[in-house]
Amino acid sequence: MKPFYACGSPAHFLSRRQFLGAAGMTLGGLSFADMIHPAAAQELQRRQRRVLVIFLAGGASQLETWDPKPATNTGGPLQAIPTNVTGIHISELLPYTARQMHRLALIRGINTAEDDHGKGAYFMQTGRRQTPGDVYPHLGSVVAKLMTPEDNPLPGFIHVTPGSGGGSFNRSDAAFLGPRYASVVLPDGNPPANLIRPAAVTEQAEAQRQDLRAHLNQRFAQRHRGAETEAYTHSFQQAAQVMNRRRIFDLDREPPVMRDRYGSHEFGRHCLLARRLLENGVTFVKVSHSNYDTHHENFDFHIEQLGEFDRTFATLLDDLAQRGMLDSTLIVVMSEFGRTPNINQNMGRDHWSRAWSVAVAGCGIRGGTVVGRTNANGTEVTDRQVHGGHLFHTYFRALGLNPSRNHYHEGRPIPMADPQAAAIQEVLA
Repeated sequence: MKPFYACGSPAHFLSRRQFLGAAGMTLGGLSFADMIHPAAAQELQRRQRRVLVIFLAGGASQLETWDPKPATNTGGPLQAIPTNVTGIHISELLPYTARQMHRLALIRGINTAEDDHGKGAYFMQTGRRQTPGDVYPHLGSVVAKLMTPEDNPLPGFIHVTPGSGGGSFNRSDAAFLGPRYASVVLPDGNPPANLIRPAAVTEQAEAQRQDLRAHLNQRFAQRHRGAETEAYTHSFQQAAQVMNRRRIFDLDREPPVMRDRYGSHEFGRHCLLARRLLENGVTFVKVSHSNYDTHHENFDFHIEQLGEFDRTFATLLDDLAQRGMLDSTLIVVMSEFGRTPNINQNMGRDHWSRAWSVAVAGCGIRGGTVVGRTNANGTEVTDRQVHGGHLFHTYFRALGLNPSRNHYHEGRPIPMADPQAAAIQEVLA
């Protein structure tokens, strides 16, 4: 899908190509042991830690979500409401989420200083500023590499997006980690195509085809072994396993009452699918909700968008908690930046990265906390300023990973997280 931004900026999702063969989802690169001690790796796998990122694409307004400023010259017409944690207020557009505040931590002092959609999204998803000559892997690819068991039949990183079409994968978000850890993109949550073996192909014929393919792959790899060829081979092996687990993508298997709780709209279906993917072994799921690029009619658009988000998100938190998954699932609600405190002539808010907010919950997070502060009208951070690098350190620490360790690419050490930043300890349990 190619997203539309109201500001007229080009779409910043990188190009995709179709799956390799029948539902071939590619994911390759360094071994699990390259980055983490084997004993620690086994412990991480035993705990089955997972990550869910909800990306409010376009730049959700902090003033209409996590850091309202009522009765100020920038606050707009909406009010703040109390949450179930004394002293913490959020926007009146989030009444269901307000009841979940005991599970959430709000980081209100973010200053990423990147008002461009692409650069802002890159900073928030890689923990690094976009600079010429350097390409860093997205959080999902890093987590897929470090925390997905080698024998997992499902991809480690799945991105559920708005739009339509068949499954594809985004090789570039894995950067130097290799295509094995790239995101598998599911437009509108549609499962990969060709998950069912054609009736005209018998089980025996399929087995013979797979044997021939494996033989040819092996012969080719003897002279041309590399990350690309290994990822290609792995994609077919994994595709066969996904075909046997295709029921995971079938939301009709959920009780009607559960589907109603999540909501029949696109975002509701996508979050329900995300829960199914996480509980069936996918390590990292990203769900995009669009479009928050509200240069015009900011308040009307947020009323509509958050009307979908609020109840679904609260339901998701409850559902994960009831299934015993919340303590092992890190949840991050982010955008590429926030919106301007000043309201423009079109009743919109423009791009604003100097003072905005992110919400986190679940694994390793101390709920019911707020870190950082902005001034009375939200124009600047006045306490505990942080950026995307600090957030990356925090995510790793919450997951039990050491952000001071290195990736290694062609023998060169590359820090997993910005060495100039550190974790936001106040939100860590």
